[in-house]
Amino acid sequence: MRFAPFRPHLWFIVLVAWLMPTSPVLAEDALPLEKIRLPPGFSIALWTRVDNPRQMALGARDATGGTVYVGSMRAGRVHAVRFDSRHQASGVSTVASGLTLPSGVAWRDGALYVAAVDRILRYADIDRRLANPPAPVVVRNTLPRQNEHGWKFIAFGPDGKLYVPVGAPCNSCAPGEPYASILRMDADGSNAEIYARGVRNSIGFDWDPADGTLWFTDNGRDWLGPDAPPDELNHAPRPGLDFGFPFCHGGEIADPDFGKARRCDEFIPPAQKLGAHVAALGMRFYVGNQFPEAYRHSIFIAEHGSWNRWQKVGYRITRVPIRNGKAAGYEVFAEGWLEDSLLGGSAWGRPSDVLALPDGSLLVADDQANAIYRISWRGR
Repeated sequence: MRFAPFRPHLWFIVLVAWLMPTSPVLAEDALPLEKIRLPPGFSIALWTRVDNPRQMALGARDATGGTVYVGSMRAGRVHAVRFDSRHQASGVSTVASGLTLPSGVAWRDGALYVAAVDRILRYADIDRRLANPPAPVVVRNTLPRQNEHGWKFIAFGPDGKLYVPVGAPCNSCAPGEPYASILRMDADGSNAEIYARGVRNSIGFDWDPADGTLWFTDNGRDWLGPDAPPDELNHAPRPGLDFGFPFCHGGEIADPDFGKARRCDEFIPPAQKLGAHVAALGMRFYVGNQFPEAYRHSIFIAEHGSWNRWQKVGYRITRVPIRNGKAAGYEVFAEGWLEDSLLGGSAWGRPSDVLALPDGSLLVADDQANAIYRISWRGR
């Protein structure tokens, strides 16, 4: 017998949300960083406080320090965090405001690119104008306008193209292109094309430094149960591949509404299945030299955490080693933002992105605690 998929009514969702414990934003001296568990030899410290930090991008740097740009989705702003020669944060300023869900930021050739749902904006010569930011130039303003899955993670690939995801405007639907895809375009917004299809909602991607191929996280659909489908880490070594949404999830789970139209074996399966509903967001290859050899050429993933699961999952940083172009494991690197409780878990923080500083330490953005942490290797 085939059971109907679990589709709760609005009253049930409201009830679960009401019962779930919530956590206020903690003051700096109240952040319980001693609860974060890391492998032996690593340490974590507060780097700076930023309102609702999402994606981070490294700007220009020199012997005196540099700048990390941070999109603040809920605040509608983009921040610049200056750091000194010791890679300590030395100041925070606002370089853009009044934007719609400006989650995604990318830096190239002295300019800052910001994704604000239907628009990509460029702020020229930004590093030298932090105190007096320039007016933005519109790179592209013809992206879909829906806010649902409309916030974006953006980045420039080794081909010089700007990669921009367009999430599906739904939990599960067949909205047509360019939804559920990853686009790429020239830096001026021209020559846009679909690079990958069947991608429900990617909010993190990076390129393997060994071969220049694209890897990305993808958030699985909801309401198929607490343990399915998995979030995905996908590998797109060439353009034109289809990863299955909305027909197939996790490489083998047929969608109850769309699955009869296409078989799962028609699509590219995940390179690595992640936890179900962990909300995998920002991810980066670790190319620094500070961490031990075993951690190099690994993908670090910020798992933002579940929102509709009774027993919460995620709220951590995980690691996927890449060996010979393939995923070679999936393990927890940092956890402790989620604490156990009788009601299924209470989280005081939610990782949203990771970014290596030039010295090889790893920044972690936390959009709930309004904080950016720095993880360093201290040795055994």
